[in-house]
Amino acid sequence: MQFRTLSFILSGSRITKHTPLILIPQNYQFTTRRRFNQECDNVNTSSSGHSFIDNQAIKIQTLLKTNQNQNVYEIERALNHSQISLTEDLVLNVLKRHRSDWKPAYAFFIWVSRGEEGRDYLPGTCAYNEILDVLGKMKRFDEVHQVLDEMSERKKGLFNEITYRIVVNRYAAAHRVDEATEFFYRREQFGLRLDLIAFQTLLLALCRYKHVEAAEFLFHSKQKEFRMDIKTRNIILNGWCVLGSLREAKRFWNDIITSKCKPDKFTYGIFINSLSKAGKLSTAVKLFRAMWEKGCDPDVAICNCIIDGLCFKKRIPEAIAIFEEMNDRDCLRDVATYNSLIKHICKIGRMEKVSELLDDMEQKGGICSPNARTYGYLLSSTKKPEDVQSILERMERNGCKMTSDVFNLLLRLFMEWGNEERAKSTWDEMERSGLGPDQRSYTIMVHGLFDNGKLKSALQYFNEMTLKGLVPEPRTKLLVNAIHIKLQDRKNESGDVGDVMNKISSLIASRKDRKKNRKAR
Repeated sequence: MQFRTLSFILSGSRITKHTPLILIPQNYQFTTRRRFNQECDNVNTSSSGHSFIDNQAIKIQTLLKTNQNQNVYEIERALNHSQISLTEDLVLNVLKRHRSDWKPAYAFFIWVSRGEEGRDYLPGTCAYNEILDVLGKMKRFDEVHQVLDEMSERKKGLFNEITYRIVVNRYAAAHRVDEATEFFYRREQFGLRLDLIAFQTLLLALCRYKHVEAAEFLFHSKQKEFRMDIKTRNIILNGWCVLGSLREAKRFWNDIITSKCKPDKFTYGIFINSLSKAGKLSTAVKLFRAMWEKGCDPDVAICNCIIDGLCFKKRIPEAIAIFEEMNDRDCLRDVATYNSLIKHICKIGRMEKVSELLDDMEQKGGICSPNARTYGYLLSSTKKPEDVQSILERMERNGCKMTSDVFNLLLRLFMEWGNEERAKSTWDEMERSGLGPDQRSYTIMVHGLFDNGKLKSALQYFNEMTLKGLVPEPRTKLLVNAIHIKLQDRKNESGDVGDVMNKISSLIASRKDRKKNRKAR
């Protein structure tokens, strides 16, 4: 692959946001985005080094933003003049700041990967994995293939299980089922084995993006090739659950019951979740109770599912009863348990109970410590801008870091309150932190500015979003069309008024001329 001739690639892109979330329990040993981040973030753990790297990354981020309208060669020239010493930590930091903006990320990576004279650094596995994830997210698969080729040409060992998981996941997200499956069989080219764990990763990716039928077909067709255990069956069952097809979930549940594989806690949990999501809450509660009676004690994930389902149906006293019962049965609560209650109790305005639960979480700490989602529910219940600061301060005191979701929530709240100044400062802080803006951020600003009558400003954000290759939602496209029509109507109205005023001025002038002529006579 010739990285030196890729400037033509850095033009127009399209992405699609995918929202389905997989519900496989945490202790299933598949590679996740969290594990990827943890592995790559562990390269540098010193707080002083982290601060220095952040400052260097912000310099590069600013440089890339300043030169965003330049061609790739001008960007590289600016990077050469920066004289910044490259490390794996720094490169990762810069790439993560551009997860929703592939062009500067890729231009920077091309420059980094050349390893020209005077630079000892070449990207490691984590840096390659990060750029693959950025490009895959934006559906830039030609560039993905070129990066994979570069990895193959450089040395063995660059390609690992996380690389495989990222590429398969991005193919599935783009609905390229055949290519995801083919990539599974290409593992041996990269020095990896064709084993059951890799096959499960493929099934998990397909199910996450609603290709459950294809995943089940693969499951049946590979029965002789791999020994299908209950974990593999749980992935397919969970796929039907995520898809919302209770009929297919029941069919596959019955297949598991009649097979030689004994259902485990996760099988029950997935099916209970499917029943709950389909509105069959009473049946889900009966199955939940039956687990206790059979001695197959539900774990915290199953209890959380039932609590959330009961809260959703406004059966909060029953949910609190199970919450209390968990202690008696030695089932340790976690942050998700509390969050399920807090989310729904916030909605009914019982803030004294919310405060009691939050105090309990902070006191217990550990797996019960409030997270960004907890504080997000509190922020959602605020009524005015003045209430926001105290929640953010409490969040900071408890060592909970900001996330892109919290930033976007703040943007939405400030725009709804018409506080554009606070929205802009939130936007700037989000940009500095490297957590955005993403497609949701732009959507919030475009719609919020439209609602506040700032049509031209809304168009500016929309144009910036599309220049980054972020695909607007259909409702945003309709809104922008309406903005163009409104602006055109205003122009026409001002034009009509102008014509009338010109005619009136001409009429007045002609009358004055006639008067002058009469006086002259």
